[in-house]
Amino acid sequence: MSKSYFEIIRPGINTTFQDTGRNNLYYIGIPFSGAMDKRNFLISNALVGNKFDLTSIEFAYQGPLLKLTGGKTSIAITGDVNFNIIRKSSKIFQGECYQSYEIESGDQIDILSTNKSVYGYFSVKDSFDVESFWGSSSINTRAKIGPNEGEKFLKNQKIYLKNQNSHFNKKKLNYLNSKIEYIRFIEGTNFDYFSKNAKKIFSSEKFIVSKLTDRMGMRLEGTKLENIINTNIKSEGLIKGVIQVPADGNPIIMLSDHGTIGGYPKIGVVISADYDKLVQLTPGSKIKFKSVSLADAEKLYGFYNMETQNLLNQIK
Repeated sequence: MSKSYFEIIRPGINTTFQDTGRNNLYYIGIPFSGAMDKRNFLISNALVGNKFDLTSIEFAYQGPLLKLTGGKTSIAITGDVNFNIIRKSSKIFQGECYQSYEIESGDQIDILSTNKSVYGYFSVKDSFDVESFWGSSSINTRAKIGPNEGEKFLKNQKIYLKNQNSHFNKKKLNYLNSKIEYIRFIEGTNFDYFSKNAKKIFSSEKFIVSKLTDRMGMRLEGTKLENIINTNIKSEGLIKGVIQVPADGNPIIMLSDHGTIGGYPKIGVVISADYDKLVQLTPGSKIKFKSVSLADAEKLYGFYNMETQNLLNQIK
């Protein structure tokens, strides 16, 4: 029996395979990558009965238009997303996020757009038939790493499924993507490179997310942050969420596909508990930062993990 597959009729703006990412490869210059919004990624897999870390499709702003050929399968979409299901009979109905649907050969999924957010996730039962590179099927388009030759999807490509004609078990989660007033951070290793006034500005004024934002980094615009020591330092290791400030005084937040070393002073690091909400901020959004201690950041991450697990446990 031939395998089922999705044909990409429209690829969307930035559509790639993602999972939980690559571990312990910073020493050869390879970041974690993986799903930008981890919670929505995990929920999408849970809704189709998958193990939480199986490969899903991540899309940004506008998603793909996909047509299934072959057997039946279960699908789910998470995020704040507008999408339609187009049956082979040509009947169209609006889909709802956070619930599973059964589709069959000839049906189409039209992921129209995200709503005042950036990323959404599309999962299928038993996942996709994709290769793993260094323990992950995540695509890093900057480094050309991952399946699909490290590239985002193109029109007319075929994406094969691992299984077909799987048993359908409808699942649903009542979940609303919330926003927070502040993006919390801990002080960076070069926090004292910045003037007293710059530190005050950073924790009190709003910054705007610029159009120069992608999976690698988020550039912000606002009142310039004055560096009183040195605007360039010897290159050091970087981590996801670290906030660098180059000579122009505008912060840059390193995101999932970031470079692993950099020579700009680091004023702070976004806490892991706030990362999902950070990456969903669209260009033009305003960010206000709030300083927290390392101990509080660890507690907040514990609460984040506990809340995420509770949501996964609610999916029936």
